[in-house]
Amino acid sequence: MQNGCLMQAPRRRGPNVWEFRWREPGSDGRRVHRRIVIGTVERFQDESRASSAIAALRCEINSHAERVRPRLLTLAQLVEHYKQRELALDSQWKTHSTKVTYQGYLRKWIVPRWGTYTLSSIRPIDVESWLRSLKLSRASCAKIRNLMSVLFNHARRYDLFDRNPITLVRQSAKRRRIPEVLGIGEVRRLLRALNPRERTLVLIAAGTGLRMSELFGLKWKDVDFDANQVSVTRSIVDQVVGPCKTEASQKPVPLDPCLAKALSRWRRRTRYRGPEDWIFASPHTGGRKPYRGWPLMRYYIQPVAQRIGITKRIGWHTFRHTYSTLLKAAGVDIKVMQELLRHASSRVTMDTYTQAITSAKRQAQSSVVSLFTGKLTEVEKVAS
Repeated sequence: MQNGCLMQAPRRRGPNVWEFRWREPGSDGRRVHRRIVIGTVERFQDESRASSAIAALRCEINSHAERVRPRLLTLAQLVEHYKQRELALDSQWKTHSTKVTYQGYLRKWIVPRWGTYTLSSIRPIDVESWLRSLKLSRASCAKIRNLMSVLFNHARRYDLFDRNPITLVRQSAKRRRIPEVLGIGEVRRLLRALNPRERTLVLIAAGTGLRMSELFGLKWKDVDFDANQVSVTRSIVDQVVGPCKTEASQKPVPLDPCLAKALSRWRRRTRYRGPEDWIFASPHTGGRKPYRGWPLMRYYIQPVAQRIGITKRIGWHTFRHTYSTLLKAAGVDIKVMQELLRHASSRVTMDTYTQAITSAKRQAQSSVVSLFTGKLTEVEKVAS
């Protein structure tokens, strides 16, 4: 049985880190040296704690030895192994946003409740009862359930455990309440009350349905003012640039003339207007990075909304829900809605397996944008 070597290693910046080193057969049959960073000495203050974090890794490299009993692993030890293999900075299996989300669920919910349990002692009915007791949305509970299932599948993949009890856990993802959407009058009042920067952001978000990560990931070279469209080629989460959420998300987005004019006005106002510059570049970083979305929402947009009497809870995704709702209210074809929202799954927008033409998409988008920029009819005044 190979125990490997656990030791501290210095870094150029920051505290020392714990490294685990071992040997394993290479592709040519010769034994090669391997090493992996476990964490900083601040996180694991002594060798015993660092050693506990690599228990699953030791089981993996000694899986051929009969003396090893993988089923004695705790969930916390499995989580550490999963982080080392799947959530490391250099791992390409998952996007940065997925890694951040998984880290949060593991730290806040899964490890505190199940970390001390051995894998063989976790029963489906206990997990199911625990999920029902959480004061979270059904969607969040479903994500926690799915992540626990991912952990057990990871254990099976590395021969650390032989089954996945979470497959028997029932958890609905159906919403308990309908997401907040803004009325036509509320959107117009909000646009009038906001300053130019926030007004431009809200107008583009409500007029295109872009996700927050896509909106702040736009560069000027992505906007084609001649063809009146914008290419969504990247997303940004926690200032880390990555790919879009799905392949469908990378489709070009039509740009209504009113939206194009708003972007042109913002380009004349901002100092960062080169093709490679972020459209919403932050002057605090010298334009090297865009603004962060949540501070603008929390400290600028939400206070203005409350001041003008909008009591609904507003977030960046509220504008995407609003866009979708107004498209449906305008009688837009389901396929056109799917392509405008760039949904990958037919379950989201009831895909009719047809292709929407560009002119229909532009007309549908303009019918929504005109509600923000045109004059209200008497019927619309009553509805808003």
